Amino acid sequence: MATKMYGSVLIKAKQITDFIADKNTSVSLKELDEHLEITKPTILKILRTLEYCGFVQQNTETKKYSLGTVFLRYGQKVAENFDIKDLTRPFLEQLRDETNETVNLGIVEKNSVVLLDKLESSRSVKLVSRIGGTMQMYSSAMGKAFLAYYSPEKLTAYLSETPLKPLTSHTITDAVELKKNLEKIRRQNFSIDDVENQLDIFCVGFIIQKNAKCYGAFSISAPNTVLIKKY
Repeated sequence: MATKMYGSVLIKAKQITDFIADKNTSVSLKELDEHLEITKPTILKILRTLEYCGFVQQNTETKKYSLGTVFLRYGQKVAENFDIKDLTRPFLEQLRDETNETVNLGIVEKNSVVLLDKLESSRSVKLVSRIGGTMQMYSSAMGKAFLAYYSPEKLTAYLSETPLKPLTSHTITDAVELKKNLEKIRRQNFSIDDVENQLDIFCVGFIIQKNAKCYGAFSISAPNTVLIKKY
């Protein structure tokens, strides 16, 4: 049974803030109007309300919008509520220091991997992931680590809800091939993102579980020329 939604203005406000959050620079009213299926007058009214509440801020010179600093407080509060971040931090730091590669920590939310923590290496490697951002499960090492331990019913539901779109030329976009890959992950107890989620980046992922309950996953990311891919 489909969930009945209330507050269409809230949904539209979320679409606006999501669009702004996904951009590396501030955005104009024109950009929002061109990319969102919301009328321009409605976008402007919602922006004014969001600005009043501190959710967005407008540059007085460029007239462009960016997210407000209130999200920093919200983000910090959400991060504090995830005990897994505090519990795993010392181990992830040790892993980062020993490998000199970037280490990531994530959980699953709404069929996506949400990045909770990211410990950068000293290498000048540009990763598109950011704390609070999301990644596709079928293309990322952490995501496939999660999927490998899904029940057949839960995996079928995920595949029915998630289009397997290519992020790189190496992304697995065939459900049968993905299932075979997940079977391999179950046998070897680690997952591989072989330049499937981001060009030139190779990742190894592991599930975090206790008493058969999954709490999260972590991965090690490096240039694909660095790791010896014997798996």
